[in-house]
Amino acid sequence: MTFRALSFGPEAGRRPTPIHFFFEFSLLGLLASGYLAVLGSGYLDLPTALMTGLSLLARVGIVLGWIRVSPSSRTIHTLTLAYVLFYALDYYWISRDFLTATVHLVFFLATVKILTAQTERDYFFVKIIAFIELLAASILSTDANFFICLALFFLFGVATFAASEIRRAASQSDAVVHLAGKPFASRLAGLTLFTVLGILLLSGGLFFLLPRTARAALQRFVPKNSHVPGFSQEVTLGQIGEFQMQNTAVMHVRILQNTALPGLKWRGSALSHFDGKKWFNPDAAEEVLPVDSAGLLRLTSLEQQLTPARRISYQVVVQDPPSDVLFFAGTPEALQLAASVVLRTSSGTYRLGYGPPDRLRYSAYSVIEWHSIPAQLSQPLSPAERRANLQLPALDPRVRELALRLVAGLQDDAARASAIERHLAKSYAYTTELPKREPAEPVADFLFSRKKGHCEYFASSMVVLLRSLGIPARLVTGFQGGIFNPLSGWYLIRASDAHSWVEAWLPGKGWTTFDPTPPAAPQPLSLATRLQLYLDAVQVFWQDWILAYDLDRQLNLVSAIEQSRPRFSWQAWERRWAQLEGHLVLFGRRLRRLLPEAIQALVVGAVLFTLTRALWRKWRRMSERRRLERGQAAASDAILLYQRMLATLQRRGVEKPPWLTPNEFAKLLPRPEISQLVSEATAAYHELRYGQRQEAALRFAHLVDELEHTCRSRNPLR
Repeated sequence: MTFRALSFGPEAGRRPTPIHFFFEFSLLGLLASGYLAVLGSGYLDLPTALMTGLSLLARVGIVLGWIRVSPSSRTIHTLTLAYVLFYALDYYWISRDFLTATVHLVFFLATVKILTAQTERDYFFVKIIAFIELLAASILSTDANFFICLALFFLFGVATFAASEIRRAASQSDAVVHLAGKPFASRLAGLTLFTVLGILLLSGGLFFLLPRTARAALQRFVPKNSHVPGFSQEVTLGQIGEFQMQNTAVMHVRILQNTALPGLKWRGSALSHFDGKKWFNPDAAEEVLPVDSAGLLRLTSLEQQLTPARRISYQVVVQDPPSDVLFFAGTPEALQLAASVVLRTSSGTYRLGYGPPDRLRYSAYSVIEWHSIPAQLSQPLSPAERRANLQLPALDPRVRELALRLVAGLQDDAARASAIERHLAKSYAYTTELPKREPAEPVADFLFSRKKGHCEYFASSMVVLLRSLGIPARLVTGFQGGIFNPLSGWYLIRASDAHSWVEAWLPGKGWTTFDPTPPAAPQPLSLATRLQLYLDAVQVFWQDWILAYDLDRQLNLVSAIEQSRPRFSWQAWERRWAQLEGHLVLFGRRLRRLLPEAIQALVVGAVLFTLTRALWRKWRRMSERRRLERGQAAASDAILLYQRMLATLQRRGVEKPPWLTPNEFAKLLPRPEISQLVSEATAAYHELRYGQRQEAALRFAHLVDELEHTCRSRNPLR
């Protein structure tokens, strides 16, 4: 592998101009915004994300001059050809997916271009790569962070293309370009920001007026839920524990009665078969429940709906669902959703039956506490259901011995189940750590050796103990609790709220819920959690008013605007003006009381600002002087020092006419000592800018300092 010294495109061999720095960092921001948009979608795997992120950081080092080498063209071509061969390996054996392997290829090419871009052609391809990244994120991402990345992409995009045009004009041989310093860069940044704000305001207005169908069309090319963890009809011991380690939002729930109901269990799937390490449901017939034209589905009989009970109505939104399973609190009685049918299993699991959608939203009406158990729920189990919920693999004999010892002297199944529940909750510890080695019998290892685990081990152990006593039981997976967000009015259910518990069939009561997992001690809201609530409120707004914004919401918005017109009548404005006058009078009274303190604060602030500005200028000049002493001057430094000299003369009443050359201007100055200093400084200016003589830079700086001192001590016009 061979290396060559880094060059900065047309600025090779010289210190880059301010506009080139502005262009480079704008281009980096453009790439970073596209990269972060894809990264926020959760689609990138860790190696690809790290490779691209490190390449962006390396590019920063290249632009700042910290990294002085880059691979040769031969090395780049060799690596590219090698990766093309690796692409086939990635497609057939590693990723085993065309889209994933193609994403890996695109990001590899992006990394190569980020690290080696030097020519205008390279910069053009980098811009195309950044656009492709954002386009991919628009298909993959459904989070509010995409809007933030989009706004940043607009900002850096306008800055990049504006700087590109200036650089292109400056590279022309017949162009006369005035190279400015930091004030120019700040003015260009301000113009860019103003332009982007205008674009966002205009596009935001058009968004609420025009329908959007592009994302729905492009979404078909993205594999569904290929990157979202979740539940299925099969759970291996330890799977939910791994899911609990994440803190991402899974779904949102809004209780329509505005009733605080902490600790609710959101039931998903019930699993009946256990092979010692894994819970699953064998293939069985499912009942098809048709949904009426209004999207309403009644799940229970009229008699059961009239039974006295405590009921709640709620809305559930599952973004990018991990499965097609519907989650309910308690016993669902009615459901409203946009679907034609719903499938119900014998274990009371409800699912859509056509795969998880992009966004699942439904309303439900459930019983969370029965005053008296309906007869339908307490009917005896069929022989097939009883066999399915008593099935056990070969167990360690100590398991049944433990079960018999725990229920000794108890004849009632409810009392037996409660005794086992209390024993597990009090005698075993909760932990999210998995065993270092997978045991041959996870349940026996939990009960007799490790004696700690997460909810799956507690629930599985209780089901096994109950079944060993002849009590039908099954494992239930779902979520528990959540955090109420007062900013949005919704409960935030996170991956860390994943939970599993037990349902045991008791005579006269039917399926009854038990939870042997020890309750977690209430924790105060941390700063990170509070921040997550703010971000979640933004996310809820994004989901409701951006992704779910349709024709109905457009019509509702127009109706709300029409109804608000009376509030903008002339009489309303008169009332508001009267209120404003009252506030102004009150403000004037308070201002008169606070005026002395305000004046003192302003004086102190002005003094501090003046001192800070003076110190900043002194430090900046000292830094520039040290750089010149190290022999790191560039042609642009000659321009900046000459502009500083002209500014010094202009403050004392002398201004250079644009038609005079620097030498002519130096000879026309009235005072000999001033004319002599300016003449010597002009000679140093020519030596540095056109002769590239580094030793002239320090002499030029000393002459400008001497001129400033002379101008401060006397007026050059006298």
